[in-house]
Amino acid sequence: MITEHALLDVLPGSEQDFEWAFGEARELISASPGFHGLELLRCLETPSRYLLLVRWDSVEAHEVGFRQGPSYERWSSLLHRFYSPFPVVSHFESALSTSSSVV
Repeated sequence: MITEHALLDVLPGSEQDFEWAFGEARELISASPGFHGLELLRCLETPSRYLLLVRWDSVEAHEVGFRQGPSYERWSSLLHRFYSPFPVVSHFESALSTSSSVV
């Protein structure tokens, strides 16, 4: 499994509209083969900045299956208008993980 990482700088003042559009777009990506889940985090210091983390089976599931699939055009029409600059997307694999449990 891999994790897609995208730092999303949205146009200031459009955060609420972006979050609404992302709620609709989430349905598109979650139906894609190889998708395992996502997390959209909002920056506390810069409220118009978001971190998108998406878990996929593989890079190919993201770049070929989703980006070249039938839902991507709708995804881009919903979301790409909010970005300035356009985000750079990177893929990561686990090198080390830990978890803590509270007793």
